[in-house]
Amino acid sequence: MSSHFRLAGATGIHQGDRAYQQDRVALLPHSRANGCLLGIVADGMGGRSGGRKASDQVILTAQQLFDLYVPYQDDAQALLRRIAEEAHLVIGLIALSAEQEPHSTLAAFLINPKGDCHWVHVGDSRIYHFRGRDLLHRTSDHSYVQGLVDRGEISEAEANVHPKSNILMGCLGTPEPPPIALKSIPRLEPGDTLMACSDGLWHYFASHEIGSALVDLPPRDAAQALVAGARRRARGGGDNLSLALVRMEPPEVPDNARPVAPATPAGSARRAA
Repeated sequence: MSSHFRLAGATGIHQGDRAYQQDRVALLPHSRANGCLLGIVADGMGGRSGGRKASDQVILTAQQLFDLYVPYQDDAQALLRRIAEEAHLVIGLIALSAEQEPHSTLAAFLINPKGDCHWVHVGDSRIYHFRGRDLLHRTSDHSYVQGLVDRGEISEAEANVHPKSNILMGCLGTPEPPPIALKSIPRLEPGDTLMACSDGLWHYFASHEIGSALVDLPPRDAAQALVAGARRRARGGGDNLSLALVRMEPPEVPDNARPVAPATPAGSARRAA
């Protein structure tokens, strides 16, 4: 546990209206370092078995490499880049041996015990960083429509309904090197929330709606509410969806350190101000 905050997290996943589940999600506490945690979402593509094999490989690679990580001795961004590169390589080998076309997105954030945070993403699975209900940072999709938005040709709202919104400009497992995007946050604060999610979830919400759910509800309830809301808005046409969220909360105060309220005099009553 960090001395600056405690971590409260939750995951959510749903098959949507697809015939099979290709998303994978995990929150991985470090086995030897309290307050160190990795959140990860992988959205697989490439047919029933191909997409699931790709997202499985992302999670497996992340688990294996994160277990070797030593906070403040090892470089967090180097670890995240290595997760992306090694998963990309192995997924490519699966494609050669199985004559399939497995691909996957990647969105992962790593929180260190002293409160710094680092993230990596490839494709259109996203990471959001909220402080309270205010959005501070969000990943930029590696997609065709994000390019249109960046050039000012369409708005974010128009991108969501664009007929080419599902076209990616990069992901794991392609013949080309993946576009690996990294970011560091020097210090998280109590009240901050990080969320990684697949496009099957974020597609149905504006950022302020996500922020409201994350601040108004406990993490587990927020995850359930976002999944349920995406399902309602999909109206029978929803993709696989997944999310992993972690909220930084103030450290718990031990009972023996709490101030003692003065006793109420006999015969008097307390009144709310």
